[in-house]
Amino acid sequence: MNRSKIFLLILTVTFSSASYALRCGHYLVGPGDYKDDVLEKCGPPDSAQSHYETRGRGNRAQINQFNFNQNHINQFNFNQYPNLSYEQGNYHEVEVLVEEWKYDFTRGRLRKLLRFENGELKEIIDLGKYR
Repeated sequence: MNRSKIFLLILTVTFSSASYALRCGHYLVGPGDYKDDVLEKCGPPDSAQSHYETRGRGNRAQINQFNFNQNHINQFNFNQYPNLSYEQGNYHEVEVLVEEWKYDFTRGRLRKLLRFENGELKEIIDLGKYR
């Protein structure tokens, strides 16, 4: 009995659609899909807004090299054998086109907000049901 419950749970989790996906007819759309694909599967949104956001991106590289004599490895002293450290980094800002599409489905279904960044679906937000 216990094994059958576990097996049923595994099957349910394995074959259930992702909770972050949106069903449009017979199709599923989810994060990673592109705007044209969503438009083809779900049709035009009920409302759409777009704006640009500026985001910063940076990276940093650091190299440490320890200089010490192999013969004196047992008596290693940082003051006697200083290390060489080199660090480089850069930062730049990137403009991202953010589009928010709102789908108002029929009564009884949740309204959804789809957030695209540079044409790629990043997030699906539940807005609640009709009143």
